[in-house]
Amino acid sequence: MPMGMADVATVLFTKHIRYDPTWPEWPNRDRFILSAGHGSMLLYSLLHLTGYENPTMDDIRNFRQLHHPCAGHPEVNELAGVEMTTGPLGQGLASSVGFALAERLSQARMGDVIDHNTYVICGDGCLMEGLSHEAISMAGHLKLGKMILLWDDNEICIDGSTHATVSDDQVARFSASGWHVQAINGHDPEEIDAAIEAAKQDDRPSMIACRTTIGYGAPNKQGTAGVHGAPLGVDEIAAARKILNWPHAPFEIPADILAAWRTAGTRSQDLAQQWKIAFDGLDDAVKADFTRRLNKQLPESLEGAMNAYKKNLAENPVKVATRKASLMALNVINPIVEETIGGSADLTGSNLTKSSDQEAITPDDFSGRYMYYGVREFGMSAVMNGLALHGEYIPYGGTFMVFTDYCRSAIRLSALMEQRVIYVMTHDSIGLGEDGPTHQPVEHLMSLRAMPNVAVYRPADAVETAEAWLAALQDTTRPSILALTRQGTEPVRLTHTDENLVAKGGYELRAADGDAKVTIIATGSEVELAVAARDTLQADGIPTRVVSMPCTDVFDQQSKAYQDEVLGTTAINVSIEAGVKFGWERYVGRDGIIIGMDSFGASAPADKLYDHFGITADAIVSAVKNKL
Repeated sequence: MPMGMADVATVLFTKHIRYDPTWPEWPNRDRFILSAGHGSMLLYSLLHLTGYENPTMDDIRNFRQLHHPCAGHPEVNELAGVEMTTGPLGQGLASSVGFALAERLSQARMGDVIDHNTYVICGDGCLMEGLSHEAISMAGHLKLGKMILLWDDNEICIDGSTHATVSDDQVARFSASGWHVQAINGHDPEEIDAAIEAAKQDDRPSMIACRTTIGYGAPNKQGTAGVHGAPLGVDEIAAARKILNWPHAPFEIPADILAAWRTAGTRSQDLAQQWKIAFDGLDDAVKADFTRRLNKQLPESLEGAMNAYKKNLAENPVKVATRKASLMALNVINPIVEETIGGSADLTGSNLTKSSDQEAITPDDFSGRYMYYGVREFGMSAVMNGLALHGEYIPYGGTFMVFTDYCRSAIRLSALMEQRVIYVMTHDSIGLGEDGPTHQPVEHLMSLRAMPNVAVYRPADAVETAEAWLAALQDTTRPSILALTRQGTEPVRLTHTDENLVAKGGYELRAADGDAKVTIIATGSEVELAVAARDTLQADGIPTRVVSMPCTDVFDQQSKAYQDEVLGTTAINVSIEAGVKFGWERYVGRDGIIIGMDSFGASAPADKLYDHFGITADAIVSAVKNKL
């Protein structure tokens, strides 16, 4: 791809994209996303040639080597100028919708001081992925006219000719979704230039089908799957040098060519300085708010407001589903943290993600702060990554917990890119009831906890839900997942403290009366069962303590001393969670009691299901007494 798309990239980076290598974070720069991330060397070459400080030529020599920034696929935290981590095909395209959406939201809020394009290069593989349909549909619906997609139309995939796998009319497909579409010769600089210029003038998102030859210039292998990922080999490299009239040594750039590229890299420096002058002329409050957002700082008033809200809950406890408690918290958070962009994948009334102050984002009005994503769980998650990466927004979006399966690859990228994206996942267990096992998440909590750099919160009541939200907002280097109930939960936090206990991951909720013999560890809706079992055991002369464990990921990062203090040294340790038992042995020990699921769920009212699967306070009491 770096050879096949070299002509397109040259025109794009020397004539159209606005960037400043001396100020890579210029807020009004055009964004460039290489969705076809396997062609990473194209991007690394462009960054080096146009004058970015990195990658150096030594970095390029060490392509795909340990502790060097030119990774096999672009990684956002390795090099300035890499806007996002791409690799899983289709995600760069889908997250670009989030970048383009963020630009529209910022312009609606700040005026023309924010006015830039989002350029994407994708390949056939990106367009084969089902995610591409979700992304293309959303972009067309929203009329994101500042999004320009350059399709590397080379008719080759890893298995060979794309004719073996697809016969889609991509021009018709994009047109049907409301895009402006052109088809050009991707090796003709004049056609490329004219097509990009026409795309910039159209108020619809644009797709340019660039007919190219993969491995262009390698005479015996170009146009074949043999140049997708394998080195050309010594003989073919020699032949390509001859065809391309390139007599220079490896990694050597002739001075005149490098000078021309470096000049191209300075094209937009004056624009960047003019932008800075325009920005400096804005109202002080607008500048301060924008800078605060880019620095990922929350408004100073948030913590005080949340503590006042928590205090009121402790004094006036309510039994509500934690999904409702989440909405209650959002009604406090969103009027203060105005950079939150909420949404749901067609489940707004079930996820309860739209606070009372939020208006919908529409194709004709980007002043709102709520996205109706439609039934596009994966697309929603990828778009949220783009919103977060753009710099000034905190996206959160909802669906049912069981559909984290659809979102998983985007969640993984959120974690890999260290982005503050908040996934609001409701209907978190068999407690959702009658919808049955297809909609009842069983293995999901533990599988998500296994993912590095993700904080999975399962709060027990309204107070813990508020604390989970605050912890997620304050955590600027990883995504958070809020696993929330459909059914009402009894309030268990009845004493107010300004300290965010959920932010510790786990804590002692109820102490034992006497020398504790039993520790019960619980999460979410099962915490009330643990409290009820504790009261029964205490009445029967068995001193018992309860630990609430809303986030194992955060708890595991606490000091060993704190972990030991919370887990205790009781003779019997019990865990209870309406999910798979797998993993709880690390907290209760191999001889501990694990109450949970060994199977999928069933269709029935929630209380019947808890009884049927033995996830009850009585089950805890019986298991403890049997163990004793």
